[in-house]
Amino acid sequence: MGCRNSKISSANTAVLGVIQIMIGIYHVLMWYFLLLLYMGQIKGVFGTYEPLTYKMGTSLWGLTFVLSGAFTIKAAKYRSRFMLLCTMSLNILCIIVTIIAASLTIVELSHFRSVSYRNYGQAKLGREVSRILLCSYPLEFVVALTYSISGCAYLMETQDENSESVTEVVEDNF
Repeated sequence: MGCRNSKISSANTAVLGVIQIMIGIYHVLMWYFLLLLYMGQIKGVFGTYEPLTYKMGTSLWGLTFVLSGAFTIKAAKYRSRFMLLCTMSLNILCIIVTIIAASLTIVELSHFRSVSYRNYGQAKLGREVSRILLCSYPLEFVVALTYSISGCAYLMETQDENSESVTEVVEDNF
């Protein structure tokens, strides 16, 4: 297996969890900023600017990053098989959420409908926030992938120890 050689200390795992929590809080705060920005639009000739990522609340999906980070920190302190499986599942969910959110952001940034002159500044500022969020998705992807690989290594290590002990017990009986 490729993940057997990837080991990470519990202190580094806790740091990964803190980074995930900070990214998640950042995404939630950016969604709140976009909420205030877009709710303040004035109905113009062409309507208001409501991008796809805002309607779907993709920045609010940062709550999954916060939850995964909290589980990662907990798993760093208490390494049990169940906790590792839960944390790995949440990190895999974060990877999926990151890919979907980045894809939606790219679609949003590639299609720009013209808005009324009054709302143009708010739409432009909202698009800049989406660009900044697009830069933070790869960081979350790498953090979640790193933990998933190291969690896989730890689970494979414990599985090998368990299988060796069973083999030794059987050999001792014969």
